[in-house]
Amino acid sequence: MPRATRASRLTGLLTSVLLLAVTAVACGSSDSGPDTPDSGAKGSASAAYPVTIGHKYGSTTIKSEPKRIVTVGLTDQDAVLALGKVPVGTTEWLGGYKGAVGPWAKDKLGSSPAPTVLKDTGTGPQVEKIAALRPDLILAVYSGLTKSQYASLSKFAPVVAQPKEFNDFGVPWQRQTELIGKALGKEAEAKKLVAGVQDKFAAAREANPGFTRSTAVVATPYDGTFVFGSQDPRSRLLSGLGFTLPKDLDKVIGDKFGANISKERLDLLDQGVAVWIVPDLTSAVTKLHRDPVYRDENVVKQGREVFVKETSDYGNAVSLSTVLSIPYVLDRLVPQLAAASDGKPATKVGQPSS
Repeated sequence: MPRATRASRLTGLLTSVLLLAVTAVACGSSDSGPDTPDSGAKGSASAAYPVTIGHKYGSTTIKSEPKRIVTVGLTDQDAVLALGKVPVGTTEWLGGYKGAVGPWAKDKLGSSPAPTVLKDTGTGPQVEKIAALRPDLILAVYSGLTKSQYASLSKFAPVVAQPKEFNDFGVPWQRQTELIGKALGKEAEAKKLVAGVQDKFAAAREANPGFTRSTAVVATPYDGTFVFGSQDPRSRLLSGLGFTLPKDLDKVIGDKFGANISKERLDLLDQGVAVWIVPDLTSAVTKLHRDPVYRDENVVKQGREVFVKETSDYGNAVSLSTVLSIPYVLDRLVPQLAAASDGKPATKVGQPSS
């Protein structure tokens, strides 16, 4: 199957939300909203159960420590691995990685076999194949799961769907990690992991005070110009580093993770820094700079662009933006952003060595 862009994959998944009927309510769950406190002591994972987690379709109770976890959420496997468990099944998004586990997370597999990789081509999770894995927990935190899909999956295991307070595919990596930590009986450990990554953001901001005085935006040349909104993980990387996103970004994007913009709105790209996720670092960049509107923007004239190859390990890690991939990204992205935002047009924004 030809390799599509990250934007096209997510657009296909969101389109399926509109095409699939919304039907029955999942068995074994209620319509109460907020998370309820963990029961029992915090001394061990088993002491945390039963635990109830609220989400877009009500709430789900997990009665005991899960042993066979399937991740339907496209990036949920990283949080599971970071918390010391290996899923029996993952859902492919990026492609090219055994078990859908990237190099930033591979060492977390230990001696365990790689997870079985499932696919979602835009029509929803592969329910029968998921059932065959005999899961006792299904995680769909970073997802666009529909109510009918949730109902189908809930027939054979507790399902933790996406949080209702965020757009589909819009849950922040912090919340994702903490929700999955709660589901796995490792809430305190999840909070510690989140704090460790937040410390890395803080260190980068302290070392680069200019970031907090600059604006930035993330885009990709998918079907014209596709700009990512404030709830997309890629944009959250920039805001986490102190950059301010365009003030009317979400007004243009709407309640989606991103959207194509017209030529008349290419001004959204004229920020302190424009981060481009591109298919390649040669022809794609040349094509962008041939655009008669975009090439005249100051962000181009003053060399304030950062280019990330979409299909590289670096590009894949940017798209995932998880508790495991973010440190890998910051080591590479921060030097590029520093070069692009130093106020010196002659400064070359290089590429990471690996």
